[in-house]
Amino acid sequence: MSFPVIRAASYILVHAPNIMLEHGTTLTMERMKNPESDYLKALPTQVRSFAEAVNYPPNQVYIGNIGVNQLAQLSSPWYKNGVDGNKQGRFGEIVEESEFYGVMKIVDSFNLVELTGEFAAAIKEKLTQGNMFNEKQLSMLDKFREAAEVKNLVASGRAEGFYLDGELVGCVREAHETDPNLAAHVVFENLVSKASAVIALKNLLLKNNLSGSEIDYIIETSEEAIGDMNQRGGGNLAKAIGEIGGCDNATGVDMRAFCAGPAHGILNAAALVQAGIFKNVAVLAGGSSAKLGMNSRDHVNKGMPVLEDVVGGYALLISENDGHSPVIRTDILGKHKISSGSSPQAVIQAIVVDPLEKNNLKITDIDVYAPELQNPEITVPAGAGDVPLANYKMIGAMAVKRGEIAKTDLVDFTQKHGVIGFAPTQGHIPSGVPLVGHIMEMMQAGEIQRAMIIGKGSLFLGRMTDLFDGVSFIIEKNAGTAVQAEPVWDDEVKQQIRNMIAEALEDAAEKLGRR
Repeated sequence: MSFPVIRAASYILVHAPNIMLEHGTTLTMERMKNPESDYLKALPTQVRSFAEAVNYPPNQVYIGNIGVNQLAQLSSPWYKNGVDGNKQGRFGEIVEESEFYGVMKIVDSFNLVELTGEFAAAIKEKLTQGNMFNEKQLSMLDKFREAAEVKNLVASGRAEGFYLDGELVGCVREAHETDPNLAAHVVFENLVSKASAVIALKNLLLKNNLSGSEIDYIIETSEEAIGDMNQRGGGNLAKAIGEIGGCDNATGVDMRAFCAGPAHGILNAAALVQAGIFKNVAVLAGGSSAKLGMNSRDHVNKGMPVLEDVVGGYALLISENDGHSPVIRTDILGKHKISSGSSPQAVIQAIVVDPLEKNNLKITDIDVYAPELQNPEITVPAGAGDVPLANYKMIGAMAVKRGEIAKTDLVDFTQKHGVIGFAPTQGHIPSGVPLVGHIMEMMQAGEIQRAMIIGKGSLFLGRMTDLFDGVSFIIEKNAGTAVQAEPVWDDEVKQQIRNMIAEALEDAAEKLGRR
């Protein structure tokens, strides 16, 4: 049986400044505690326009218009040195907030999204110009409410509003009068995640000339909890996304592991394909409205534009070996065990060094590492440092410790085997996965042979354990033929083999005794 491959990748961003202002957790908590704060007053003046978000270099890297290694060559700060960007990219697109409201209406299965008539008509016209949604889906935009009704719903506290330039153009109603898990703000968050994942899936199909009917299984890896008062977090967003995406032959499941969710999802998809259970598995996720503006206080204080104004999304297609696409080496996997320990050194040892050592590989045998890829222009002003660089330094330090490189070569190692962070701080979104599309292109161009994807997660955030989490896997350039994986035997099969050997030995001994 051959190793599975990553056949296609897509990445999308939604510019969502008004969603950030109304639903970003940092902002809503400040509004509750200190509604007259200078921070809240200054914030609206430091919000970016759609054009500024499109021209922002890291966003162009994310959707594939700029190569990941080109970012270091551009003048910084990037928010002051925009490029001539395009909202359409090789991997995906950057979506305007007004269009996203329309998509939220299209993906709403319970008529909880209400748009005003004038706005619904205008957005339908814009979305009709693309080829992302069919006529039946676009007809959802023919349903609308009078502006006064929408205003009353929001004023009553039973709905969360859609705003554009200070104007209320729609809302999301609560799904239950008393269930806090179906309150308007929760439904709003879930619809943001669903709608952004649908856009990522649609881009995966359209930009790679794929049919949704090819997909057998969907693994959804966001950080949203879908359910009600009796089963908060029960799911299933995967099938809900696949339904809108036209994946009529698929079933699916939600998989949660905080930031490490995508890496876990890819490993499970690879296992399902390699086992022959499914031929094509989509691994995807939408973004988080709660995480918008997380570090905005520091950005405002430093006179910067608020850079956490985009919702992220991604979709990957894991398939049977086609002799061309990069393979997932399912025999070289790293995992942070329960007993591994949570120090930075222990984490890197478990998910980077151990799997390489076990397979007689050096740290330097990996051409590029993809750990947490947060944009440092967002995190450094907030005091969190350059997260990708910190990871590369730790990996390099382990290489020094193992005698693979000299200590004087540490800076060179981080530049040779690392990349500058470019992903939005959307929790699960930056954890390794954004580099996959670029890795695929670099391998197909013959620039690299091997890459390691590292997914790390903070399980302690749920207050159920203080453990850390992490898994890793290697992507390798396809050799041009179906690379054969070593057989994997469980304990029962191994015991059967032992018994057969023992019986053969006894039979041989008996025959020799007769002689």
